[in-house]
Amino acid sequence: MISDPSLRWLADEPQLDSPTLVVMLDGWIDAAGAAAAAMAAIHDEGESSPVVSFDDDTFLDYRARRPTMELRDGLNTVLKWERINVSVAHDQAGHDLLLLSGPEPDMAWHRFTSIVGEMATEFGVQHVIAMGAYPFAAPHTRPSRLSVSTPSADVLAKVPFLRSSLDVPAGVAASIEHEMHDRDIPSLTIWAQVPHYIATANYPMASVALLDGLREVADVVIDGTELRQDSLVQRRRLDSMVADNPEHLLMLNQLEQLYDAGDNTHPGGEALDGSSLEMRSGEELAAEFERFLNEQD
Repeated sequence: MISDPSLRWLADEPQLDSPTLVVMLDGWIDAAGAAAAAMAAIHDEGESSPVVSFDDDTFLDYRARRPTMELRDGLNTVLKWERINVSVAHDQAGHDLLLLSGPEPDMAWHRFTSIVGEMATEFGVQHVIAMGAYPFAAPHTRPSRLSVSTPSADVLAKVPFLRSSLDVPAGVAASIEHEMHDRDIPSLTIWAQVPHYIATANYPMASVALLDGLREVADVVIDGTELRQDSLVQRRRLDSMVADNPEHLLMLNQLEQLYDAGDNTHPGGEALDGSSLEMRSGEELAAEFERFLNEQD
């Protein structure tokens, strides 16, 4: 059992068989909350049970992430503190899972990732998969595409997801990727694309894509039945909204051409990205969709 003053064991150390460590820490890029919803489905279907809690005073800044006080008729009934936990779960095929979830650490990232690495080694973790989602000029009429980040060329060669080249601020998942790579544990983050015009609302189709990606790269089997049903409902709502507006239909057609081309080149030859589309239409559609959801029962 790992002994560290910043860890609190909530149960006896579990005996696991080659588990996969799934990581989703709130606070970094997660458009439409897609990765959080996917992780919630894993917790639910996997009947997760927390085994380790990280010391919040070591890793979290509660001036920036204040606890929630439940006030009832003047009585301060409880304070709800956000915590980083590691839980044990099992997928639908009986595979062992470790789930690292909660808020992204505000500080002590080197210490945090080192502890996660020690834990992965102690439990014999075979794969580490983190999840995220980002807004993109993509249509809701197509499945959400996945992209990948990993420090391992070998891991990259084995997955079919999109590759990107850019410089961006990193989340702690990127640090975990490198920690695992240094320990010879395959690690990567899979990212789902969320249509830019729906990025501020829930988008279960992206959550489903992440669950399917987990299955593809690490044989983690999570049905996500409720998310799949919600995807069908949302698709019908979006289709009905777009159908009544020629400008929105034009934008959607452009996005479909971009998607079907398979890259960032318009079939006509000129470069096509989010900035060259009717982004104003996307913003208007996002506002209309939010109003539509608010009017629903």
